[in-house]
Amino acid sequence: MKISIAQIEAIKGDIEKNLDKHLQFIEAASSGQSDLIMFPELSLTGYEPELAKELATHSMDDRLTPLQKISDEKNIIIGAGLPTYDNNNLFISMIIFQPGKERITYSKQYLYPTEKDIFTPGNIPCIIPLDKANIIAPAICYELSNKEHAAYAYKMNATIYIASVLNSVNGVDADIEKLSNTASTYKMTTFMSNYIGESGGYECAGKSSIWNTEGELIAQLDNRTEGILTYNTLDKSVETRKR
Repeated sequence: MKISIAQIEAIKGDIEKNLDKHLQFIEAASSGQSDLIMFPELSLTGYEPELAKELATHSMDDRLTPLQKISDEKNIIIGAGLPTYDNNNLFISMIIFQPGKERITYSKQYLYPTEKDIFTPGNIPCIIPLDKANIIAPAICYELSNKEHAAYAYKMNATIYIASVLNSVNGVDADIEKLSNTASTYKMTTFMSNYIGESGGYECAGKSSIWNTEGELIAQLDNRTEGILTYNTLDKSVETRKR
C-alpha cells in the first residue's frame, strides 16, 4: 500500500479553486500508485471559522462530484476537509471518498477552545480499513492533542494515524513532538498533513511529516513548498514530490 499526504496553500473561502488544486494533487499521487491521499484540515475552504457558516455544505454537494469521479477512476481514497451542517449544527469535517462506495463524513470530535462557540463536536469515530494489515485512523487537528483519540484508534487496531491539521509556526513543534509520541506509544505509522502560507489569520508552518512506529521522523516537507509525501507500507520507503 502507498499512503500519501498533501501540503498545500489554501485559497481563502474558494471551494472551486481549492478543488482544482486537490484534483491536481490527487492526479500526481495516483500517478505514483498511491492508494490514499489526505489533505489538511478544512482543505477545500481553508481554515476560516468566520466563513464556515456560509461555506458549510454536505457530502453530496454536486461540486464534490469530481472528487468521487477521480476516486473511482484512479482507485484512490481521498480525505478532503470542509465545514458541514446538520440541522442547526455546524461541524469541522473531512469527507472521505472511496472507489465505488458511499462518501463518509467524519466530523471533528475534539474541538480547540476557540472553535467551541462556532462548531459542534462530532460524535462518530472513523476507522478506514484498507486491508488486514493497513487500517487508517484519521484525526483532525486538535484531536491529536487528546490521548483518548489515539487510544481509540489503537483499540480499533489502527496501524496508520493521519492528522489533517492547520498548524501555525508557533504551535507546530509541540504537535510534532505529540505525534512522535503517538507513533511510538501505539506503534502506528503516523502522518501530519499541514498548510503553508496564511489561513485563518495564522502563518502556517508546513513541515508535513511522517514518523515510523518507533516515533522517528522519516520524512518532512519544508515550511514554504507545496508537495506530497508518499509512504510505501511494504518496503517502508518514502517518496517526496514538490510543486
